[in-house]
Amino acid sequence: MRPITLSELKQLARQSYDGLWSAAKSMDRDVKLYCHWTGGHYVQHFDDYHISIDADGSLYVSTDNMSELKAHTWHRNTGAIGIAMACAYNSFLGSHADLGPEPPTDAQIESMAQVICVLADVLDLTIDLQRVMTHAEAADNKDGLYLHEPYGPDADCERWDLYVLKEGDAPYTGGDILRGKANFYRAQRLLSD
Repeated sequence: MRPITLSELKQLARQSYDGLWSAAKSMDRDVKLYCHWTGGHYVQHFDDYHISIDADGSLYVSTDNMSELKAHTWHRNTGAIGIAMACAYNSFLGSHADLGPEPPTDAQIESMAQVICVLADVLDLTIDLQRVMTHAEAADNKDGLYLHEPYGPDADCERWDLYVLKEGDAPYTGGDILRGKANFYRAQRLLSD
């Protein structure tokens, strides 16, 4: 993993545009952005994701090619970018969401929204549920693409990444909040060149 700025990320996405779109079209769909948490500690990064976001909001990449196939989202990796917050160690979803001693930080949430905005702008994506999903949403096929049996909060809850961003949030609001923030950045043109 190496540190990267949003400006550098834009350039990587531009260089990866054709490869991502070619791979996505081979699956008969648009490019996808999948948002995760690692389930590990702050500052603990994994190569399964293209982009990792630390507790302070700093960005890291595991590749110089965003179209490189990474193992981040079951049956959904082709033509997709995996973005992960390094957090959620010892989290648990039972009768309520317990985000553990290292929950998503405000800096991570804002950075993820900015990353979504930057990637969506460069890759010509609408920021909506069909193109930008949390792992919890993807695990339960919330985009209407039934690529696998459900394995998220609606099923056996094997994966519930970003189901909520804060303890006490309503179920499945994590994706809505991230997409809303990313659309805010886009509308304000706060991250444009």
